[in-house]
Amino acid sequence: MMRSDAPGWLDMAPVARLAGTMRLPGSKSISNRALLLAALSRGDTALEHLLESDDTEVMLGALSALGVEWHKDAEHVHRVSGCGGDFPVERADLFLGLSGLSLRTLAAALAMGDGHYRLDGVARMRERPIRDLVDALRPLGADIRYEMQDGYPPLLIGPKVDAGAARVRIRGDVSSQFLTGLLQALPLLQREAGVDVDGELISAPYVDITLDLMQRFGVEVERDGARLFRVGAGARYVSPGRFHVEGDASSASYFLAAGALGGPVRVEGVGRASVQGDVAFADVLASMGAQVTRGDNWIETRAGQALTGIDLDCKLIPDAAMTAAVIALFARGDTTLRNIGSWRVKETDRIDAMARELRKLGAAVEEGPDWLRVSPPDALRSATIDTYGDHRMAMCFSLATLGGVGVRINDPDCVRKTFPGYFDEFARLASARREGAT
Repeated sequence: MMRSDAPGWLDMAPVARLAGTMRLPGSKSISNRALLLAALSRGDTALEHLLESDDTEVMLGALSALGVEWHKDAEHVHRVSGCGGDFPVERADLFLGLSGLSLRTLAAALAMGDGHYRLDGVARMRERPIRDLVDALRPLGADIRYEMQDGYPPLLIGPKVDAGAARVRIRGDVSSQFLTGLLQALPLLQREAGVDVDGELISAPYVDITLDLMQRFGVEVERDGARLFRVGAGARYVSPGRFHVEGDASSASYFLAAGALGGPVRVEGVGRASVQGDVAFADVLASMGAQVTRGDNWIETRAGQALTGIDLDCKLIPDAAMTAAVIALFARGDTTLRNIGSWRVKETDRIDAMARELRKLGAAVEEGPDWLRVSPPDALRSATIDTYGDHRMAMCFSLATLGGVGVRINDPDCVRKTFPGYFDEFARLASARREGAT
């Protein structure tokens, strides 16, 4: 691979196949949830295998600015001293980069306190909606104002005021991160509170991650399916002492997909015991014709019969569904991805971006408000891939090199958001195959 100066580009040569075993970095979704819960808990928490990336760096930076003490020891364990729900610093200006999860969960938690805070991010963050979360927090006493455009960051948060609402409503069909932020903040009220979800809850497995982590930090959430969630008056976050972050299932999707085109590729860090919904991407590959085997903490894929296109409801795996869009280039027949409307409000408009870049490789692509249909070309063609500052665009389109073409990835360093070592790991597995790995 040839790399230019940052931000620059990365030229990737055609790759016959990937093979070998790789250890996944820690889950981004779990890492940032666990960091905030550790900060809100009573007691100290040792976080093992925490993801080290741009998203976790901005969360750790925000916690430092709020007076939360933490350090990384010689074994790379992050040790966080909890503040019991009361942040020591009551006036701070927080920059959250492009981490939507960090901004949304911190906004909810800080709105339940007594300080004055400003939350902002990069330009794209100011285009990502947050009105539904703010509207749900205000009846609970949150004092939140929009500094610029109504319904979008930057946010100005003041001390919580008295409010009698014991039950609030929030939409479930825009972003599961809104519900996650709200649920994680409810124990800070120190009274019973509930949330009704209006409409279908998208990305429900991410809410399951939230509930699992809240339980491990001492808070039980009662639920009635995906419609009603309740937290009791006595709920308090308490450190579990040690907490191990499992591997990132979304990051696993790229390597599992590569294995399905040759392999075998084994990813370690997720498996049958994973709490992450994106492990279901392995089932998608199996339905397309790949061979898939699993253990409690690993998944392995290899080529089986020729891959065939599928019609897929992606509401439970929106991030991994991006990988399915690129693997569709290698399948016989069309692949249709449905219920991906949340792509429109991610790091970029992913439906539009995917359609543009897939066409560069020769695919015929149709798109709608919440769906994408990919018709593979007879042969891929080389292309320069624009990533729009979106880490998943960069990682997804690296897989095109397995189709016998070279690709140039613009702004490859955007992968620092969740997987700084991605291209090195990709090259290692490609080299292992050339050296005779099986």
